Formats: sequence, C-alpha cells, structure tokens
Amino acid sequence: MPVDDIAGQIREVYPDVIVARGEATVFVERDAVRDCLVWLREHPDLQMRWLSCVTATDHPNADPRMWLIYEMRSLERRHRVRVKVGLSDGDLRAPSVTDLFPTADWQEREVFDLFGVVFDGHPDLTRILLPDDWEGHPLRKTEEIGGVNTRYVGAFIPPVDKRGMA
Repeated sequence: MPVDDIAGQIREVYPDVIVARGEATVFVERDAVRDCLVWLREHPDLQMRWLSCVTATDHPNADPRMWLIYEMRSLERRHRVRVKVGLSDGDLRAPSVTDLFPTADWQEREVFDLFGVVFDGHPDLTRILLPDDWEGHPLRKTEEIGGVNTRYVGAFIPPVDKRGMA
C-alpha cells in the first residue's frame, strides 16, 4: 500500500499525520498513545502488529523537550508507521505499552535508563544498561560529552572533554 494511502487511513482517526521521505508519522498526545498503537495493530488494512522500536530524542531548549518514538511495522503488508509523543521537560512520563506489546519491555527500560522517561505501569522499570547507582541520563543533550572517568589498575583516565593537551 502506498504511504499516502496509509497516511490517509490514519488521518481519518488521528489527523496529525505527515509523510516525509516516504514514511508516515503520526503525532498523538500522551494519553492517546496506547489507543493509537492498538488501532494500528487491529486495523485490517494496516496490520501493524510488530512494535519494532521504542526510543526518544532530546531537545532541551524546546517544548516538548522529549519526543517518544514508537516504530510500528506490518510484516504481512510490508510497511511501517512512526508514532510520536511529545513530553514537556517537567513531566517526562508516558504510559507503558508492555502489556500490549511485550517487545516494549526492555525498550522502555532503555529509554528510562538513558533519557530518564518514566513509563507508568511498567512491570520492572529499572536500569538496564547502566549501574543502579549511576547519576544522570547519558543520552540527554545536557549531559557532559566525552564519557566517564575510567579507572585501570594503576592508572586514571579522565573523559575526553576533561583531558589537557599534551
């Protein structure tokens, strides 16, 4: 199905849809994301049954600050749709979709770990990549560039952006 036809079908229920670079993206409010994902999954012509990715982007000087991105795919129809949800800086929360799409489990944990977005209702929202005592969220653009202090036996190497010129 051509992407313009996909966008047209979605637009009948969710009007904020764009087509760019041959891909359809629908923008929904946080409270509508679960309904939208279920609608995409259950729609007989779309059959978006696979949530292939949950991720985020950070825009610290904008409102919304964060954009959650859900990549939906139809293996049967061979097409995809991106769903975006904007989150304001003071309220980085979204409903979990792990009960609808089990693949979201570790993906939501990763977004929580690296961006600090809290997924309400997630069964085990704990860090997945970083140590439990880690402070901060390394994929936020307000984090320092260059990594973390590294300790080796008998040596200490500061992050790249903290090293002096030799």
